[in-house]
Amino acid sequence: MIERFNAPGLAPTPGYSHVAVATGGRLVFTAGAVPLDEEGRPVGPGDYAAQTRQVLANLARALEAAGATGDDVLKTTVYVVSEDRSDLAEVWRVVQESDLAAAASTLLGVSLLGYEGQLVEIEAVAERLDATEG
Repeated sequence: MIERFNAPGLAPTPGYSHVAVATGGRLVFTAGAVPLDEEGRPVGPGDYAAQTRQVLANLARALEAAGATGDDVLKTTVYVVSEDRSDLAEVWRVVQESDLAAAASTLLGVSLLGYEGQLVEIEAVAERLDATEG
């Protein structure tokens, strides 16, 4: 079971939860999902929204392999190569349209990510129920 909530006395959030608590399941930790297609080619060069959509699709595949979905995600860390807050806002808008929207989240502007031309990376922590627990 996952309980998500905002803590009393903290400022309202732009669409994420301050806290996520998991009980009764197994934790799933993903590596950072990147904007590569199935052949390892970069998707959406120079396009924050296109790269974010590819990253979310790849993250969904990784979660599925572990028996989890975006609804099971407790926490995300979203990395965006930019010093411009409007670029971070564009990525955040796409994340907020996904099933990861309610997760506790950290959004970071960084100077460089691992692949040439990579603008976005997202890692996640999820909880999945054991098959014996239903």
